[in-house]
Amino acid sequence: MATTTSTPEAILEAVGGPGNIIHLTHCATRLRFELNDASVVDKAVVEAIPGVMGAVPQAGDRYQIVIGGAVQGVYTQIMDLPAMKSQSAQSDADVKAAARAKARGKNAWVDAFFEYLSDSFRPLLPVLLGASLIIAFEAVLDALGIVDFRDDAAKGASWVYVDTMWRAVFYFLPVMVAYNASKKLNIDPWVGTAVMAALLTPNFISLGSTSYTETAEGSGLYRAALTFGDQVTCTTNETLGTESCVARVFGLPMQLNDYGGQVFVPLIMVAVLALVYKGLTRIFPANVQMVFVPFFSFVIMMPVTAFLIGPMSIWLGTALGSGLAWLNGNAPIVFAILIPLIYPFLVPLGLHWPLNALMLANIASPATGHMDFIQGPMGSWNFACFGATAGVLVWSIRDRDREMRQTASGALAAGLLGGISEPSLYGIHLRFKRIYPLMLVGCAVGGLITGIGGGIQTGTFAFTSLLTIPIFDPMALYAIAITAAFFTSFALIVMFNYRTKDERAAAGLGGGAVEADPAQVEADLAAEQAGASAAEPKPALVPGAVTQIASPLSGEVMALEDVADPVFSSGAVGNGAGLTPVGEIVVTAPADGTVVVAPASGHAFGINLDSGVEILIHVGLDTVNLEGKGFDVKVSQGDRVSAGQELVRVDRTVIEEAGYPLTTPVLVTNTATFASVEVVADGEVSSGATLLKVTAKED
Repeated sequence: MATTTSTPEAILEAVGGPGNIIHLTHCATRLRFELNDASVVDKAVVEAIPGVMGAVPQAGDRYQIVIGGAVQGVYTQIMDLPAMKSQSAQSDADVKAAARAKARGKNAWVDAFFEYLSDSFRPLLPVLLGASLIIAFEAVLDALGIVDFRDDAAKGASWVYVDTMWRAVFYFLPVMVAYNASKKLNIDPWVGTAVMAALLTPNFISLGSTSYTETAEGSGLYRAALTFGDQVTCTTNETLGTESCVARVFGLPMQLNDYGGQVFVPLIMVAVLALVYKGLTRIFPANVQMVFVPFFSFVIMMPVTAFLIGPMSIWLGTALGSGLAWLNGNAPIVFAILIPLIYPFLVPLGLHWPLNALMLANIASPATGHMDFIQGPMGSWNFACFGATAGVLVWSIRDRDREMRQTASGALAAGLLGGISEPSLYGIHLRFKRIYPLMLVGCAVGGLITGIGGGIQTGTFAFTSLLTIPIFDPMALYAIAITAAFFTSFALIVMFNYRTKDERAAAGLGGGAVEADPAQVEADLAAEQAGASAAEPKPALVPGAVTQIASPLSGEVMALEDVADPVFSSGAVGNGAGLTPVGEIVVTAPADGTVVVAPASGHAFGINLDSGVEILIHVGLDTVNLEGKGFDVKVSQGDRVSAGQELVRVDRTVIEEAGYPLTTPVLVTNTATFASVEVVADGEVSSGATLLKVTAKED
């Protein structure tokens, strides 16, 4: 059915009309709404609007609608609508006051808590994934009987060394978490790292040692043994078969624990450290803060962590793990079904990190026998998710939907080989409302099999992919459960489709599609062919051409999927890479072209390169909120730029103090035009050096 409603009018109606809008702005790709009530927005309706690439609900009645490079025009058209002109404008002060009023509710604290957890763990995903693949390699060798990785004495030096490759990641995990958590709370990350590292030093660990090699009486080692023997008391828990030691430090009792692999300790420690650190910065003048703020942070927080926060956090992790272990032991079928059913709702909101933290705590805890029982049933959710993606891939091939085929095939590969569900979720499942109910059936089937079989456990943390199947015990039960979950979701999607009838019609895939006027189609085709023959293809569009794209700034290269913004990391805007700026931040044009996006805020630039490649450079994440503060913009929309020409100079301090990540996505927004967009740089890249390689399609 034809409609005369324009995209701006449809968007305005979908967000609840002008009366529901407190504030509207935009960045380089997204409309950003501050709403009175975001619950009235139907995500599926928004994503069905022509020109909309996606919708991203945010905390606190904020909403983002992804438009892409045309966002400036759509924003202007919305603001020019008569309905919007009749609304009284609110000042920035009004908007900030409204935001502060909302933040007083307890939900804002909940949002902040989960965001803190998420941002403390998310940067570690690549290193955890790498470690999990090494574990998978060991598990395969162990399953084949080549090496017994459970017996250090039988492995020999070579395989013990291989063990260290992944054990280092998990042993020093609290140090890494402390670093990320400190950055999230805007304090010196190295201070948080040092406080946590103090509990992992050989000196601290030796306090809990009850065995010393005694030499001749009178030697230093002999005296040390006697001294520790007097000051350290150890008791054995008969139920758990574990030993607990208490040392007398300055006459006070200190509970001694092995903090390797712990995650609750750094999370709680850094939260307290942030209060201490920021309090000290108010006490000491700026010219002496570099010396005295870290010093007093150490003096205060190292003892507080060792005496109080460390033991309390260990107790918290043990209590939570024991509680879940009780549920798993007394109601295994309920537990095994519950875990895969709740994960699909936790992951998109970032609320799965507490459970992930519990997995790590279980593995580190003697109370659970250093075994985790959550990852096993969780695998049913992951493979149900991947099965649904495989079903979507089948439909995209049937429908000859090239864009969806590319999205589904990439997401499926990331899932089956890497155990990563986010590309499937953000790229497909959250966009189509029919998928979730069908996928949940697969989750329940896998969980039911796990529960009936008596549960599944593992002694290490790993991403649930095909490569990590051998680490689970019993392996056969796990393989059966995830296979059932995968093929249940797959079969249901193939049988019932992932699009509703209306969604298929809107996409022009049949089932109610409106028949076009043959005369108009013929005229449009003729005009298109005439235009195509009149113009020579641009260099990057010549069949088979390879075009290199220079880095617009100096920085550390990160994979796009690691960028902490789902709109960018999902590839919805285009493929490319993320950059973490190094040193002075000067953003330059990667090649000759025309600036098509250059907001006054200076946080993003869209450039149509003369080669035919369309580039988006987004400086920092959510930096549009700074409204230009810290950005010295050198160009305007419509300007011609040459390779290496400055676009903007950025004051790093302003962004860091405001708490926004400096991560800078560099994207090819017309990715679909090309055969591939590859990241060729690795590690640190200099401004002007090659970052991306774009390959044109063959005829």
